[in-house]
Amino acid sequence: MKTSRLSGFYKLAMEERRQLAAQSAGVMPEETAPFLPANGLSAVEADHMIENAVGIYSLPLGIALNFLINDREVLVPMAIEEPSVVAGASFMAKLARAGGGFKAKVSEPHMIGQIQVLDLTDLRRAKEILIEHKQEILSIADQADPVLKKLGGGSRDLEINIIEESKIGAFLVVHLIYDVRDAMGANAVNTACEKLAPQIESLTGGRVHLRILSNLADRRIASVSTRIPVGTLAFGDYPGEKVRDGIIEAYAFAEIDPYRAATHNKGIMNGVDAVVIATGNDWRAIEAGAHAYAVRSGRYTSLSTWTANSDGDLVGALEIPMAVGIIGGATKVHPTARAALHLMGVTSASQLAEIIVSVGLAQNLAALRALATEGIQRGHMSLHARQVAVAAGASGDMIGKLATQLVIDKVIRVDHAVEILKSWQQKK
Repeated sequence: MKTSRLSGFYKLAMEERRQLAAQSAGVMPEETAPFLPANGLSAVEADHMIENAVGIYSLPLGIALNFLINDREVLVPMAIEEPSVVAGASFMAKLARAGGGFKAKVSEPHMIGQIQVLDLTDLRRAKEILIEHKQEILSIADQADPVLKKLGGGSRDLEINIIEESKIGAFLVVHLIYDVRDAMGANAVNTACEKLAPQIESLTGGRVHLRILSNLADRRIASVSTRIPVGTLAFGDYPGEKVRDGIIEAYAFAEIDPYRAATHNKGIMNGVDAVVIATGNDWRAIEAGAHAYAVRSGRYTSLSTWTANSDGDLVGALEIPMAVGIIGGATKVHPTARAALHLMGVTSASQLAEIIVSVGLAQNLAALRALATEGIQRGHMSLHARQVAVAAGASGDMIGKLATQLVIDKVIRVDHAVEILKSWQQKK
């Protein structure tokens, strides 16, 4: 890619943006054609993806600019309906470039499959037996997907946990640690767990009940950090030091208070989910894993951290479970998802995870900067004004004119927009 710094991108017409993005990413313009509704998911494809299909629901697809991730330029497709998210992430990525961009890494793609074993008379003895036969069990799990095994994936470990107390009494939980390589992994893990059930019952004398993967993918972590030079944070009447301190103070609130942390983390997921959806991955699994990870200490807290380093620069970090894939599922079926991956130049699930977590941190910074300075509503509602104008019945050039008037009036509501339109029509 030449650069993800595309000045004046927002001023271009939609088709011009699409062509410029393709050119900057080094792909042919026709390769981004699936971004257009007419060339995206077809009714036939949708009918094969889910049951009782009656149509296709669309979301706006934008491109976040300025991202420098592990010294690589990336244009990031984001599917989201909320105004200010794409713009906010893009601007924060621009600030991050001054400090070297985003440095991201991921752990091995290990997922956890859970097997619940009931009706055991001696749980500790059953645990010992399973440990004694560990290699045999792992070997059976590997037979579930020979192709994955050939690619370097497959079973990695077995953990056995005794649940001492529950509403149904004590039982055993077997955790299969399974390397899924470039897949999200749900099907591979579930298949392996199903294959293990008869052997576990035979060895323990118990009854296997549930056997399914866990969406708390805490063996598959994506982490990212960035440094924002304090001078780049300054704008208007706000010196960089004041902006930096305001961001850190806002983070401290989220770190200690779960009510604030929920909204703080929602801002992170605004960025994360938008890329996950654009690439055809399971955003519900990512959401579940993220929020479960946020409460791993026993108290719900911020997923990100913000501090100042010895030079006075702002330093941010984010760590989150990231079970995404680039093979299988909608990532292969959905033409827009394939085009999104191609535009980013993604060649592995780990690389995709690095991009997603970087966007999450950028969006978190955008929200904190707004909250710590002029307030979240000013920028957000200015962009939201266009949606309100359309909802009020404006069209064509009138949309921009009405949105501007709403911002000037500082009353961005549909009823007010309708009144303005009526008054303009009466004047005519």
